[in-house]
Amino acid sequence: MNTKVIIFDFDGTLADTFDAFVMISNRLALEFGYPPTTPEEIPKLRNLSSREIIKKSGISLFKMPFLLKKVREYLHQEILNLKTIPGIQDALIQLKHEGYCLGILTSNSEENVKLFLKKHGMQDLFSFIYSENSLFSKDKSLLKLMKKNNLRSDDLLYVGDETRDIEASKKIQIKVIAVTWGFNSGEVLTKHNPDFLIEQPSELIEVLGSLQQIVS
Repeated sequence: MNTKVIIFDFDGTLADTFDAFVMISNRLALEFGYPPTTPEEIPKLRNLSSREIIKKSGISLFKMPFLLKKVREYLHQEILNLKTIPGIQDALIQLKHEGYCLGILTSNSEENVKLFLKKHGMQDLFSFIYSENSLFSKDKSLLKLMKKNNLRSDDLLYVGDETRDIEASKKIQIKVIAVTWGFNSGEVLTKHNPDFLIEQPSELIEVLGSLQQIVS
């Protein structure tokens, strides 16, 4: 594998947005007709896939785009208060230094991501930011990116914290690194068979190094 481009999910992978998401989700519960999440339920949610969480909530798929829009709006109010995942900035700087092209593919808004990156001095690390309007269309967005830039599946690697990140990558045969510091637990991520499962941002460097050694 000759990886050229590393694409990162944003929420939970680069930015520590979990608590903000729970707070916003509970704030919108009454409006969208699903039960709020109690602190006791959080560990159980981490062990559910993205699709299982939506099914459990009982939210109509018709309402999902409207809910996503509201979540983005509330996140905009919180974005400057959010912190980076500890250690992720150092890992990104090293990957950039080693010549990788870094990008972001997210269901958050491009405006929110840019504000966050600028706040933390990370705006120059990424060559592109793609925002999508659906929770389950990352595979289509990745295909568009590949076609636009004349890239093969071997040229890309995706890094994310949810089961849907793994699903999207596998659909189009892109290798995926699942990270355990985000939304989904290591247990449920393992069940979805990512190519790599890591617990610390520094392990990104190790995984990329091992992939390049295979090529050489």
